[in-house]
Amino acid sequence: MKTVKKHKLKRPAKILIGVIIVLVIAISIPVGYRIYHGNRLGKLHYDKAAISSILSKGKQSYIYEVGENKTLNAAFQSKDYQEKYLKDYEEIPYQDQKNLIKNINKLLDKEYSVKEVAAIVSHGNNEEVSAFAEREKVDDVLDYMQFDYAKLENYDRYVAYQLEERDDEEDTVTYVNLNLDKEFYTDSILIEEYSETVLANKYRQLGEKYVPDDLMKIQEKYSVDDEQYLTKVAAEAFEEMAQAAEEEGYYILANSAYRSYQDQQETYDTYKEAYGQNYVDNYVALPGYSEHQTGLALDVASKNSNIFAESEEYTWMLENSYKYGFIMRYPKDKERITGYKYESWHYRYVGKEIAEYIFENDLTYDEYYARFLDK
Repeated sequence: MKTVKKHKLKRPAKILIGVIIVLVIAISIPVGYRIYHGNRLGKLHYDKAAISSILSKGKQSYIYEVGENKTLNAAFQSKDYQEKYLKDYEEIPYQDQKNLIKNINKLLDKEYSVKEVAAIVSHGNNEEVSAFAEREKVDDVLDYMQFDYAKLENYDRYVAYQLEERDDEEDTVTYVNLNLDKEFYTDSILIEEYSETVLANKYRQLGEKYVPDDLMKIQEKYSVDDEQYLTKVAAEAFEEMAQAAEEEGYYILANSAYRSYQDQQETYDTYKEAYGQNYVDNYVALPGYSEHQTGLALDVASKNSNIFAESEEYTWMLENSYKYGFIMRYPKDKERITGYKYESWHYRYVGKEIAEYIFENDLTYDEYYARFLDK
C-alpha cells in the first residue's frame, strides 16, 4: 500500500495567499460599508450623487438623525455646499430652483435669518431669487413675504405702494398683486381659457374669442326676457336661488346676463354716447374686461321695484345670495379695489364655498382671488 505524500506550501506561497486574503478583506469592508449606508440613505430618498458626498464627508449619522430632507439632498450634491450652513440647509424648505444652494449661501452670507431665507426662496422662481440674492440686504422682507401669496418680484412695488398709500402689509401685498398700483387697463393679463373662478377686471382682459362652452338659457319665469344666458352651473344656481326667494315672497329676475365681447363693445359705445366718458369709466367696462363675458355674472332685477337698491329683493339678496354661490361683485366702499362704483344689482357666481368665505370676511372677489387663487 502506497503512502500519499502531503505537499507543504512553501513559505513564499503562504505569504502570497495571506496577502490576497488581506487585500480581499480590505476591499470588502469599505465596499460593504458603502453598500450598507448607501442602501440606508437611498431609502431616505437621497440621490446617488448626494449619497456619495454624504459618505465622503462622513455625515451619514447626521442624516440618519434628520431623515429625508430634499434641501439637504440638493446641498450634498451641489458644488456650492458649505459645511458651515449644514443645519441651515436642513431648516429651509426645498424649492425646485437651479441655483437654490448657491442663493441660500449668498443670502446667509448677507446675514439674513434662516426664516428670511426660507421666505425669499419660496416666493420667487430661480431667476427672481438669484436677482434678489445679489442686491443689498433689506430689513423688512418678512413684512411682505410672511404672506403665502406674496411675490418676490413685487417686493419693490410693495415698498413703494405702502409708502404712498399707508396700507398695512397684508392689504399692500393684496393690492399690488392685483396691480392697483398701476393705471387701469395697463399691463393687462390676457385670459383665453374658460375657468369658473376667472377674475375679470380692469387689469385682466378676456380675449375676443373667450366664450363659455356651456351657456344655458335661464327660464323665462326668472328672467326679464327670453334671451338671458349663463353658464350651466351659474344658471342652475340662479334658478334655485330665484325659486327659494319666491317661496319666501320675493321675486328676482335675471337681467343682462352673458354678453359677448362684441355685445360689450356695443354696450360701452351706447353708454359713452349717452352719458359720457366719466360714466363709462366708473360703470361700464371696456370690451374684454367685463364680467358679463364670463357667463358667470348678471344684473339682478326686482319684479316689484324699478330701483333694485330700494327693493325687498335687494335686502333678501344681501342676506341670502351667498348660500347659492353668488356675491355682490361691486359693494359699497370697495371702489378702490374693484375699479367700479357700487352696483347693488351686479352679482357674480363663484360657488358656495367661496361665496360664504367672502360673505363672512367682507372681501371683494378681487381680494379673495389675489390671496387664494392667483398661483
